[in-house]
Amino acid sequence: MTDVTSTVGAEARITSVIDALGIARPMPLSASVVVNRDELMGQLEAALAELPDEVRAARWLLKERDEYLDQARTDAAEIVNEASRQVEQMVQRTAVVRQAETRAKAIVTEAEADGRHKRRETEDWCEQRLAQFDITLTKISEAVKNGRERLSELPRAERDDVIDLTSEDLAIGTLIFDQDDFG
Repeated sequence: MTDVTSTVGAEARITSVIDALGIARPMPLSASVVVNRDELMGQLEAALAELPDEVRAARWLLKERDEYLDQARTDAAEIVNEASRQVEQMVQRTAVVRQAETRAKAIVTEAEADGRHKRRETEDWCEQRLAQFDITLTKISEAVKNGRERLSELPRAERDDVIDLTSEDLAIGTLIFDQDDFG
């Protein structure tokens, strides 16, 4: 539950930065706005610190997948063992015994196939989420780099008071955290 809360916290922080940029006072005759650099940098750094929780969530999903596969194997082994005990108790080896052995093998085969299928699905899902996370981190990194480059171009006095962000930077921020991407 804390993983979801941390992810929401990181998203909320970044959303508040976007909101602050959206309502910031525009500079005359410019597409740039005046914002409090320290406040925005603090919020972005806090959000970036919370993002590794998504990585922990992905690891948790992988662990859950492994536990599910282990349980499926255990269940399959129990079914096979039970079938074997029943077969041994039968007095004669008849068609019923052969049917039980065939059924036990079919159950094991089905359980193994189901386990492989679930594993592939889980791996595909995790890969998609990690790829989205990688893209998001890249975009955030590029936005921070662009902001720092622009900031370094300002005279020292202006750098202490202002961050100059264009509408392109704001568009990048809205693309990074489209809620549809987070299922």
